[in-house]
Amino acid sequence: MDLKSGFVVHGAKGKRETYAPLDWGLAGSAEPIAYVEEMRPRNIYIADLDRIEGVGDHDDQIRRIAAITERCYVDRGCRSPADLLDDVVNVIGTETAGDDLAGYGGCFLSIDVMDGRVIPSGRTPRDVLEEADALPFAGCILLHISGVGTGCGLPDDLEDLRSAYSGRLFWGGGVAGVRHLDMLEGAGFDGAIVATGVHRGTIPLEWVREGRTC
Repeated sequence: MDLKSGFVVHGAKGKRETYAPLDWGLAGSAEPIAYVEEMRPRNIYIADLDRIEGVGDHDDQIRRIAAITERCYVDRGCRSPADLLDDVVNVIGTETAGDDLAGYGGCFLSIDVMDGRVIPSGRTPRDVLEEADALPFAGCILLHISGVGTGCGLPDDLEDLRSAYSGRLFWGGGVAGVRHLDMLEGAGFDGAIVATGVHRGTIPLEWVREGRTC
């Protein structure tokens, strides 16, 4: 769930200036609380795009959502450990966190990838995964921002990427349907971030409510 200007938004390829309220999906409202109450996910991943870009936040809504979901992963553009939010699984994005990742013990690391390279460093995803393996993260997310909202599919090197990190590893971006979830599971991934496929009916909503593969 991406949040921007008080709404659940949908977009593609990380072009955030084009993201608009999600008014075509399964939920009748793009207001965050009403959306979650209708979709009823067991676990949820939230990207607070306003806070990531430094123009506001959705902290109140996020706290309320965390109270009605089993596990709430939140990327809110943390720039230091002082930015961590209580009662959620904090997700630390390479886009905003800076070079020193050692102070985020117990959090998840989001390895934010655009066009095959981790932003903003330009390193390879495998290189950052190998570095993260020696740090005290609870897990990592390989987030292919350029594939978000597109259903573009998955790369050929899933097993190679998985072998670079020994902890829990999720995938985000380009997951179009059940076949892609099967591919991720077969490669050893522990879960996937999905949204567009659910609203298009290619991933069963009931799976999200059960928390399957998460």
